[in-house]
Amino acid sequence: MADIELRIEASINPTEDVERVKKAMENVFGELKFQEKRENGGTLITALEKGAPAAEMLSRFGKVLRREHIRDAARVVLLRGIVDGVITFHLNKQVAFAGHISFCGPVAESPLGPISVRISSDEPTALINSLAPRTV
Repeated sequence: MADIELRIEASINPTEDVERVKKAMENVFGELKFQEKRENGGTLITALEKGAPAAEMLSRFGKVLRREHIRDAARVVLLRGIVDGVITFHLNKQVAFAGHISFCGPVAESPLGPISVRISSDEPTALINSLAPRTV
């Protein structure tokens, strides 16, 4: 598979539990190594993986897409999110905490703010084809 870098981050509001947001992210991608940074009265948590570990986490994400029967919808979102070899999309934190996937916009659609995902790849379309192949 092409060289991959996966960056997952979420801003955590003062009213949110940091551990619950981390759990939401791990429910979708598996075990992550987090960095925390204080910003604007809240906390920004980030997980960054490259190469084989990133591919493994994306494999888990693909399995969740299959389990949820949303590969076709995910494919549309992922393809729309490609800009200069980077796939960007956002996930609802509350839904991810429940172990499911719901795509959302970068603001407003998720009351607590989204989980933001950026995947850098030499071959973003091929990566999407492996994560969310057409089902029809």
